[in-house]
Order: sequence, then C-alpha cells, then structure tokens
Amino acid sequence: MEIRSAQKLAWENKTLKGFNTTDVALEFGLLTAEVGEAFTAWRKGLPDLGEELADVFLYLTALAEMNGVDLDSEVARKIEKNTRRTYARNEHGAQIRTSDT
Repeated sequence: MEIRSAQKLAWENKTLKGFNTTDVALEFGLLTAEVGEAFTAWRKGLPDLGEELADVFLYLTALAEMNGVDLDSEVARKIEKNTRRTYARNEHGAQIRTSDT
C-alpha cells in the first residue's frame, strides 16, 4: 500500500468513526502516546509491536492530513535528500552531518 492511499483510508476512518480531525495539538499528544506504547511493546518483547507501530503511522498520517501535507511526496523527497547527505563520526563517536545537500 502506498503512503498516499493509507493516509486517505486512515482519514476516512477517522471521519466515519467521529475521531479527532481538527485539534492538531491533541493529535500530536495522541501520537506521542502511541510512540510510548510502541516503545513499551518493543522493550517488553510484546507480540503487538507491529500493531503499535501501525498506530504511530496512522496518527502521523492524520497529522499530515490535518495540515494539508502529502506525506507520500514528503517521505519520497526526504529519502532522496538523505541519500545525498554525508556523515562522519566526531571525537565522541556521534554521527555528524558533513554536507547540507
């Protein structure tokens, strides 16, 4: 499934079920909670990690839709941009970007 299709289907489901479609701050809070649930599932080795990650994705697509962002295009553009960037480790071992491309 393409991101664009998932974003559209997720939004249709939110609208149909009467979930939040206008309060951006609330949606960011709910996304944060879902990230926490995914982390807990990973940390505890729970079998629902995939489902929790899917929830994170769905809240993210809702935020994109609320803000008129075509997440499919933005992800493609960001991946392409990241492929051109270069990195090197600093004296502490952290990866530091060495190009702005």
